Amino acid sequence: MSEKVWLGQIFLKDEGGYDILLKSLTHYKKRLQTMGSSPELKDSAAMFGSILIAQAKKNIPEVEKTVSKIHDCLNEKLPLSSLLDDLPTMEKSLMCFESDYQKAIQTKNDYFISLFENLDSVKVEIEKIPNALNKLKSFTE
Repeated sequence: MSEKVWLGQIFLKDEGGYDILLKSLTHYKKRLQTMGSSPELKDSAAMFGSILIAQAKKNIPEVEKTVSKIHDCLNEKLPLSSLLDDLPTMEKSLMCFESDYQKAIQTKNDYFISLFENLDSVKVEIEKIPNALNKLKSFTE
């Protein structure tokens, strides 16, 4: 029986998928770092908010590790398959990037808008996310 091969590695390197991933991971880290200022947490119960902030702080090193591994893979210091363990972090970052963009557009809230340098230029990146999520989850049969 043959072993499944992760097709997401083709997307990452050969199709330039690393670009949207690095942008989304950078955004995700910024979001985690500023979680305490989020209007969603300000509206929640104090105890619940503090738990989410604590969890966010724990996730920041994971994001940094994933970014470092992507750079190492691009520089051929690590095999692309080593990123398989980081799929959950990559998926969360892509979904957070897309969700925060939608919130910025829909609510016009300063917090969400401030997470992006330029909302107009981000729109092009947002359109890449569904494809990126599909490709990252792809394996040979």
